[in-house]
Amino acid sequence: MLPPVTRIRRAYARHKARAGGDWHAYVTLAGAGVVVCDDAERAVKGYSVQKLAVAVALLDKADRGELDLGRRVRLEAGDVLGGSGIYHLQPVWGDELTAAGVVTALLLVSDNTAVRLCGRLAPAAEINEILAAKGFARTRVEPVTDPARFLLGDTTARETHDLLARLAAGTLLGPETGGFLLRVLRGAAGYHDGIRRDMSSAQRARVATKHGADRDERGAARHEAGIMFAPDGAPALVYSLFADGLGAAADYGATHPAVAAHAALGRVMLECC
Repeated sequence: MLPPVTRIRRAYARHKARAGGDWHAYVTLAGAGVVVCDDAERAVKGYSVQKLAVAVALLDKADRGELDLGRRVRLEAGDVLGGSGIYHLQPVWGDELTAAGVVTALLLVSDNTAVRLCGRLAPAAEINEILAAKGFARTRVEPVTDPARFLLGDTTARETHDLLARLAAGTLLGPETGGFLLRVLRGAAGYHDGIRRDMSSAQRARVATKHGADRDERGAARHEAGIMFAPDGAPALVYSLFADGLGAAADYGATHPAVAAHAALGRVMLECC
């Protein structure tokens, strides 16, 4: 059998070619270092993968005692956004949500309404200041006229990878907040169309992942980034896969060629952990 590094590199090249589009990726394997580095420094729209950075900013505030995760925010009708998530499915609103609950919805079901609620807990300028202080030079949310709202902004495959690698190593956040973030990203109710699609429930529990999907004038974008853990619980592999300029822009499901590529890569990467 081929060495793990060779297997992953060949699988990445093969499935990238099948999916088409422009890919920006960074993958590392414990004990082997960098396995894939493909246009990883290019700034791209993070779409919902950028919700990771928003969550990190909020949890950093909690670590510093500036945000109580039990703080409550009221969900009003004017906060509600469609697309991914759960809150837009309700017929009425007025819920009292904790900051911890907002972060959970933001990441587990990629709730777009939760982004607006996060803006009440940390405005765009503060989020960007926290990300800069943590050493992320190009990962930013995009301010709008209302300081309590923002667009998700840009990142790079390398910086998203480094955020996750530091989270896995326990150096990004405190033990409690970092553990909370990883539990949500590994949650069984999370996203399974991509990296985790062709895995057993036990295997899925070894993967912490966040996806993002959207479209623009260049075509579709399908992103996914996360951490794979070895059977003994040690972090084994960190992946950051961004693809844009893709076809099938209206397909947000598991049949999209880039999402199918993620699923195939997921199996190969897991077998190498």
